[in-house]
Amino acid sequence: MTDMGDHASDDSRRLPDLMPYRRRLAEVMRQPVSSIDADCPLAQAAQAMTAENIGVLLVRRHDQVIGILTERDLTRALAQHGAASAALRAEAVMTPQIISLPQDTLMFRAIGRMRRFNLRHLPVTDGRGAYIGMVSARALLRQRATEAQSVADAIEAATTAPELNAARASLPALCRMLLEEKLEPVEIAAVISGIYADITARAAALVEQLLEPAPAPWCLLMLGSGGRGESLLVPDQDNAIIHAGSSEDDGWYARAGTQLADLLNAAGIPYCKGGVMAMNTAWRGAQGQWRARVTEWVRRHSAEALLNVDIFFDLQPIHGERRLGENLRREALAAARASPLFLRLLAEQAAQIHPAIGLFGRLREKEGLIDLKLGGLLPLVSAARCMALKLGLTETGTQARLRAAAARGLIEADDLDGLLQAHDLILRLLLRQQLAALAAGTPPGSRLPLDALPRQDRTRLKAALRHLELLPDMVQNVLTATATA
Repeated sequence: MTDMGDHASDDSRRLPDLMPYRRRLAEVMRQPVSSIDADCPLAQAAQAMTAENIGVLLVRRHDQVIGILTERDLTRALAQHGAASAALRAEAVMTPQIISLPQDTLMFRAIGRMRRFNLRHLPVTDGRGAYIGMVSARALLRQRATEAQSVADAIEAATTAPELNAARASLPALCRMLLEEKLEPVEIAAVISGIYADITARAAALVEQLLEPAPAPWCLLMLGSGGRGESLLVPDQDNAIIHAGSSEDDGWYARAGTQLADLLNAAGIPYCKGGVMAMNTAWRGAQGQWRARVTEWVRRHSAEALLNVDIFFDLQPIHGERRLGENLRREALAAARASPLFLRLLAEQAAQIHPAIGLFGRLREKEGLIDLKLGGLLPLVSAARCMALKLGLTETGTQARLRAAAARGLIEADDLDGLLQAHDLILRLLLRQQLAALAAGTPPGSRLPLDALPRQDRTRLKAALRHLELLPDMVQNVLTATATA
């Protein structure tokens, strides 16, 4: 065990480096976002920046954001046009391509994004794609981390599968460091998910460079655990494509999906065994096709439809025209929430996923191994998702969903604490086991050898799994309470 007293100065130096792994853009962004009309003269825009002591304005036309105007844009206009630049309209000088990130993005990802595109300002969006804040390079780089920066830079600079794989291969060492520095397991899972998302988005950008221009705007979605921000050290491809074109445009998106899957597989993120990848027809389509697909899932009530829900309703847009993905999520949530029968069947399915604990409080194992994904994470994730669909929550993270249900008075405070502690413990045990497997040169997984668990961890695990046995009643409480409200 490390002697903390001998290394106090070392820890005080390292801990600030972890801030980009802990904090999200919502915590450091400036609000509200200032904007000007597209026809505003630059002289007036400069006056607005000076008055508000800011260096950036969003440009709007008819309440629609069409670009971003920065101090750099004003300086370039002045250099090119001299005094005449004062009368130029904002639309003539602005940058129309807006690079933004959602408010729940961890800071280390934003640092890499801003460095790659040489940005001084980054707009921040909410779950609906609306601009709600702004972060500056100065605010982020004050809290930059050496480890975070190296991973982010490696991903943003990658141009080949081996380079992407090198960034992915750094995850175990990073994860081990974060565990040693006492980051919460759910925070570590969010870091891992963020890195997988960035690798996938970078791969999509590389694929775009190889193809002719897309026939219509499109968005790459990350599904499953990656969409929830709860990935661990066993990567998998779960992705989909939504686009603004028609079914006749499918050829381009099919090629993009196939090349993306091949590139990710070569980068150490293997093909999804269940085929949940945009290379397959069922997981790509135009807006209307997705609308019909979701409607069919909700109406059919089949086992296949319920399985798709497990993957699909945790979606997060990660590349391209993010509003396409955000709109799809809202429509899908509304469709699910409007079908009580679908939600009831979903709850019944979740209730069939039993925690890995049996009679007399004995841990259920097979050949000395306990599956903490099937018998731990899955019942908790499924129950939280069912509650979120009934409540119409936009949150995708399991803990965020549980907290939102508790905030509405539908989960007791003691029950919430028990569920959050169970989630943290299971994630921690899985991370430790996966790191041990990688160190031993064996494939990591979700099955833990019981004899390797210390007695204290066994006791805590039994208590956690017994708490998960209450989940079916909690789900029913949410369904019935909201139905009668």
